Amino acid sequence: MYAVIKTGGKQYKVAVGEVLRVEKLNAEVNTTVELTDVLLVSNNGEIKVGTPVVEGAKVVAEVVAQGKGAKVVNFKYKPKTGYHRKKGHRQLFTEIKVTAINA
Repeated sequence: MYAVIKTGGKQYKVAVGEVLRVEKLNAEVNTTVELTDVLLVSNNGEIKVGTPVVEGAKVVAEVVAQGKGAKVVNFKYKPKTGYHRKKGHRQLFTEIKVTAINA
């Protein structure tokens, strides 16, 4: 059984027991979250596709960790003018473990 969910502007294919990193969710560690934007559910070959979401379907997940990703450096440079700018960014993420898919 698997589902396709949408969170943080991205889509993920998830199955029970899977651990994945999504955009930051406002939830504490060791709490459960319900993701209701379920776009597709497959159960033993039977596929339900939503328009745009499957009615009554939700994915229950446990928050494993909150954190920051690797640093991405943005460096701008123009020769012969003395112009350079350096900026860094670390994207926030939430690591979740899927515990149940309710269709």
